[in-house]
Order: sequence, then C-alpha cells, then structure tokens
Amino acid sequence: MDKKRYEQYVELLHSELVPAMGCTEPIAIAYLASEAFDLLKEDVVSAVIEVSGNILKNVKSVIVPNTGKLKGIEASLTAGILFGKPERKLEVIADLIPDNRQKIVDFIASHSIEVKYLESPHPFDLILTLNSLNHQVKVRICGYHTNVVYKEKDGKVIYQKPIEKVIIAPDSFKMSVEEIFEFVENVNIDDIKDLLDKQIECNMKIAQEGLKNDYGANVGKVLISSFGDGVYNQMKAYAAAASDARMNGCELPVYIVSGSGNQGITASIPLVVYANYYNYPKDELYKALALSNLVTIHLKKGIGRLSAFCGATSAGVGQGAGVAYLNTHDYVTIAHTIVNALGIVSGMVCDGAKASCAAKIQAAIDAGILGYEMYLKGQEFVDGDGLIVKGVENTINNISRLANKGMVETDKEIIEMMIKC
Repeated sequence: MDKKRYEQYVELLHSELVPAMGCTEPIAIAYLASEAFDLLKEDVVSAVIEVSGNILKNVKSVIVPNTGKLKGIEASLTAGILFGKPERKLEVIADLIPDNRQKIVDFIASHSIEVKYLESPHPFDLILTLNSLNHQVKVRICGYHTNVVYKEKDGKVIYQKPIEKVIIAPDSFKMSVEEIFEFVENVNIDDIKDLLDKQIECNMKIAQEGLKNDYGANVGKVLISSFGDGVYNQMKAYAAAASDARMNGCELPVYIVSGSGNQGITASIPLVVYANYYNYPKDELYKALALSNLVTIHLKKGIGRLSAFCGATSAGVGQGAGVAYLNTHDYVTIAHTIVNALGIVSGMVCDGAKASCAAKIQAAIDAGILGYEMYLKGQEFVDGDGLIVKGVENTINNISRLANKGMVETDKEIIEMMIKC
C-alpha cells in the first residue's frame, strides 16, 4: 500500500472513531442548539426545529444523558440551549449535571418550542430557528451529526456550504475488504494505538456499568444469567449491556463508529472480550479492531448513516471479520465470514434508538460469529442464495442497494407508525 493511501486509512479511523455522550441523534440536536444560541447571544423566547424522519425515529425513545432521565427533542434542544458547549461537539452536554433537570423542565413549560417534520431528501437533516426579543437566528446541520452547513442571523447569511458536497464526499473514498486487510496487515501500531486504547477504555467501561446496574431491559444481564459465561455469550452480553446503559441515560461516553455509538460498541467490545479470554497479544487486538471498525465503515458508506437498515448489523459483521482475523490472518476466511454474516442478518430493520437496540446488537454479533464458524466447518452461503452473489464486494453492494434504495418506503412506514404512537 502506498504511503498516501495508508495515511488516508489512518485519517479515516481518526475521523470516524470519536467520543460521544448519549445517543448521537439527541446529542446532535443539543449541539445544533448550542451553535444557534452561541450565534444568538440573547435569551431565547421561542424556537422552531425542523427534523427529518430518521431524527424523529432516533430521538423519540432514548434518554438524554445528564438530564435526569428526560427524553425527546424538546429536552435535547433545551439542554443544548441552556448548558451546551459547542466546542465539545458530541460531548456538548457532558458537563451538564442532573440537578439541572428542573431548569430544563421549566424552560420547556415556559417557552414556545415547535417541532416540525422536515421533508428532506437527506436522512440526516436538522434546521433550528431561535428567536429572542431582538434577533432571529437559523442554523442547519445536514449529512452527519456535527456538520453545520448554514448559519443565518436576522436574514443575513453568516455561513454556508453546498449540501451536495456534504452528501457526496463520504463516497469519494473508495474501499474494499481486500484493501482493508492489506492496511491492517501492514499498519504501524503506533499510528492507531492511542485511538484504539481510548475506544477500548471507554466502551468497556460503559459495558461494565451496564452489567453492574439497572438500565432499560437489561439484555446484557439476561444473556449472562440465561446462557452462561462462554466466550461467545460474554461477547454478546458485554456489548448488549453497553447499549443497555447508553440507550437509557448513562452519562459515560462511548467511542462511536460511522456516527453511531451502538455501532462503535458492537465493532469493538466483542473483540476485546474475545482477545482477553484467549490472551491474544495487544497488538493483535489492535489490528483486529482496526479491521472491524473499517469493515463497519465500509458497509455503512454504501448504506448511509441513517436508514431503515439496522446499523448494528454492519458492526456485527465487522466484529465477526475481526474474530476471523485474530484466528487466521487470512483474507479469504474474512471475506467468507462477511458474506455469511450478511446472509443471516440482511433484513433487520431500524425502528429507532431505544432499549431494544441492545437485543439487536446481540443478534448482529451472533450473526458475525456464526458466519465465521460456518466457514471454519466448510459451510457457506453461495451465489444465488437470496442477496448473496459471488464476491464479497458484490454482496456488500447488494446490501447497500437494499438499505439505501430498496428500504426507502420501509423507512417512511416505520417513521409514520412511530409518529402515531
């Protein structure tokens, strides 16, 4: 791999693996609100926020961290206005303390906050208008969680960049499983060690918190109590427990992948558990994590950051590939693991961020594990089995097409049903 291409992969990992507190869609709203309030610089009288359907879907049912278990768009927005620090990005309300819950509740009760459904071609789209007694500001985020594309004050455009470039840019970096494998085989550990150490530390800490205390449906605890402490069950239980905590108000941050904490959890925690169980050298774990994260990113690039296709699926496939790497260092085994895993979970839908995400994570991890074990035993899904076609990249393209184009109407139906609930 030439030096420029190698550096692009290192940069990609550093840009996609970032810390975030809480579910990233509510936090994106808090970040948007903090940016708008920073531009307004006066007490807010009223607010109008326009949100695309996938934002509605992912904010509806999750607890906003540090708010004393408040949920929803209004709570996320108000937390960002009152306490947000825009320079902290996806940790924008990390310094908020739960004791301020009443201030958030009082603000919502005493201010006009209008939520509008935004018909947008972009799954991730947010427009916020804040009014004071003397001024009005409008700020828009589009494409991904911290991507501010427009700022306006009193009708005057302060900042703007073309949305088309925002949406197309992620596709400019073409990837393949074979090239990812080549990068991982030749990576200088020092180039990724510090980043992956942070991912390991943060994500394992919230997993341990989820297993220790009461969060959501406690999927992680149920897995341990019902199915024991075998390594494969521990892999699923620790990851599920991290999601239990994250979806249900835990204030600990996670290292996300492709804009999602649940994907970051799924791509990393199972491999840490597996490597620790079998005492793999740390450098081997770093390489397996790099491969898992990059396979997840590769899959998500075609699928899109938000869709009707459950994002944990991509990360479950990624960690399965990571297990295959740890045991074989063989590209063919990794490619077949990915294809098998995609054949198992190619239909799991995303119906929003909530407690049941933990259960979907364990299902995605199970698919990755089964995909690997199938190939070890000489079993595989072959060309013509559903969406499976010859060649790992061709199968990935089919999954991307299903999620990005084929499930558009599915996404609309899911959003409509959730709005009516």
